[in-house]
Amino acid sequence: MTFGEKLKDLRLKLNYSQSELASVTGISERSLYTYEALGAIPRKGNIKKLAEALKVDVSYLTDESAADPGGSFEEEEFLRRAKSRYGDKGRREAEAILSRTGALFAGGALDDDAKDVFMESIMKIYMESKEEARRKFGGKK
Repeated sequence: MTFGEKLKDLRLKLNYSQSELASVTGISERSLYTYEALGAIPRKGNIKKLAEALKVDVSYLTDESAADPGGSFEEEEFLRRAKSRYGDKGRREAEAILSRTGALFAGGALDDDAKDVFMESIMKIYMESKEEARRKFGGKK
């Protein structure tokens, strides 16, 4: 996918009009149109603003071979919640967990079966923790 195609795809996924994205980023609607429709490539500063607004890594936007935006939509929300509940230290710990897990998957250290087992283990821990919290603190009323 080209830069312009990725930009338009992400913008639409977030339900932004060009006008709304322009307002969020401070980049003119005309510039956004030229990026999306005419294939113009923005300056580095504007790429960074777009990546932040669209909740993706700059590398996703700039690398035509990158097919995965990195899941950063959910990741940023997760990190925001970690910081809200546990402060800066909690956010740093959550970032470290995500980073190590991403490296584990991306590094090829695990085959697909091992990755499935890993994910099943994470889900099991989550469900056990949720059940423990329910027993300890009571269910929703």
